[in-house]
Amino acid sequence: MTSAASSQGPLLLLDGASLWFRAFHAIPEKITAPDGRSVNALRGFTDMVASLITKHRPSRLVVCLDLDWRPRFRVDLVPTYKTHRLDTSEGAAPGAEVVPDRLTPQVAMILEVLAAAGIATGGADGLEADDVLGTLATRERADEVVVVSGDRDLLQLVRDTPAPPVRVLYTGRGLAKAELFGPAEVAAKYGVPQGNAGPAYADMAALRGDASDGLPGAAGIGEKTAATLITRFGSLEALIAAVDDPAADLAQGMRAKLRAAGTYLAAAAPVVRVVRDADVTLSGPDTLPTLPAHHERLRELALAYNAESPITRLITALETTGS
Repeated sequence: MTSAASSQGPLLLLDGASLWFRAFHAIPEKITAPDGRSVNALRGFTDMVASLITKHRPSRLVVCLDLDWRPRFRVDLVPTYKTHRLDTSEGAAPGAEVVPDRLTPQVAMILEVLAAAGIATGGADGLEADDVLGTLATRERADEVVVVSGDRDLLQLVRDTPAPPVRVLYTGRGLAKAELFGPAEVAAKYGVPQGNAGPAYADMAALRGDASDGLPGAAGIGEKTAATLITRFGSLEALIAAVDDPAADLAQGMRAKLRAAGTYLAAAAPVVRVVRDADVTLSGPDTLPTLPAHHERLRELALAYNAESPITRLITALETTGS
């Protein structure tokens, strides 16, 4: 459970897979442990966590996990959801995601390092990390929240009210070029109304579609048009209702496009919107420790995984945050 007491630092919520995939592709695979195993994702991810702690000085932190990367309810609504990422190779488990062979073992290593450091992880059975992030951000009532992810869909979580605020640090171009989004920044960049920027972004994304998630969108409607329509009508549901309203401010051509996409849009909206009331289980308290929970074990892992430098930086980040 999360802490109920307010504190100085924010609650930092990390999209685990998003960050370690990026680390894997950013760091050369030739970096290995003494036994020859690749550790590029482990080293890069650990450095990212250390950097984020140093910059944001959180009082609490959770690394959020995919316990199901392609939830059944989303596939039932939109069968094309993430189909392009399914592993169809011979011998692959049904429903398995395509993951680089040298990355998969490193996920277990990363979780070992997090446990030794005393950093909490969180997951929800049958759901994605997005849903864990959405639930923890939505239910927080004490500290400012910073969600860290390379997934633009999480921009739907930004809020100013009800307090505390939620911000999204978008890492799609890497941590060095990360952009911090609140409602004002989402409104400015995507043309949605600032007062309803988070939910409006989700509605715009459903209407526009997202090839990276296998969501085709409404044919003939791009991002700018989608944002204009959501701004004009206030929500995707209101826009869909307007299609059959003769008095609504919709050109006949647009009515035809929306009518043709009606079945898809009704299904896509709950696919794009993250779950905000998931049954999230944390591995331990989310309070960020000022010293590693298991210092000797962490040092053993540093040597075993050729990760002395990033793990030392992580330990220093924890100590600095506590000072």
